[in-house]
Amino acid sequence: MTPEPTLSVRELLGFYLEAGVDCALSEEPVNRLAEPEFAPSPRDVLPAQPRRPVAPPLPLARSEPPAPDAAIASAREAARTAPTLEALRELMERFDGCTLKATATRLVFADGNAEARIMFVGEAPGREEDIEGLPFVGRSGKLLDRMIGAIGLDRSKAYIANVIPWRPPGNRTPTPQETQICLPFIQRQIELVDPDVLVTLGNPSTQALLGTREGIMRTRGRWFDYDTGTRTIRVLPTFHPAYLLRSPAYKRLAWQDLLAIAKALRGA
Repeated sequence: MTPEPTLSVRELLGFYLEAGVDCALSEEPVNRLAEPEFAPSPRDVLPAQPRRPVAPPLPLARSEPPAPDAAIASAREAARTAPTLEALRELMERFDGCTLKATATRLVFADGNAEARIMFVGEAPGREEDIEGLPFVGRSGKLLDRMIGAIGLDRSKAYIANVIPWRPPGNRTPTPQETQICLPFIQRQIELVDPDVLVTLGNPSTQALLGTREGIMRTRGRWFDYDTGTRTIRVLPTFHPAYLLRSPAYKRLAWQDLLAIAKALRGA
């Protein structure tokens, strides 16, 4: 192989000139193929630029829940305008005044027959109810089914709901504010179902709907009146099925309440 001829300095400069190289950057030649001893920083290559002040980041916009009084007023106004149960459900799906909605999986509205003569109201959904979107489907729900089955009822002959339609985190007790925010919805639900007999299950639902501070031991087995504004409905408080699972000794008293409910439905 014949080696290429060596160019003279003049010929080499002429080649660079034709290639567009018209000035030298340094006194000494630089081998660009050799590994650099250190990576040049931008300050070594570019002239220093004046630093511009950096504006602080803007705070992220957060959707803050309304104040409790405003949320309660909003719930009252919204519930009042619902002409049907389906309209009430859609309205509650859009309602953002209760912080429980943000932590729950879904709205737990109701189950059963809206034309039934009897309505059961508990406190709030649990884990199973939050998953399925129906009230009383866990262990306490199975017990409730057996309880009402003992007096000839099932879910096709009853309507079941809760004061709180969203599951509290970890099944904790709803706060008084959460209860007051959700109260207009269950009150409107009762008005639209318009049952002959209303059964409050447990202390929280009894106190919320009857406006009493008495405990369930004092209120259970006693008949009360619930005024919807257009009609008075008979109310009987009894134990929540979850309480009966923890304290089975009280099932005897619950059975007495069930017999009173069956008697009232027969019109006796």
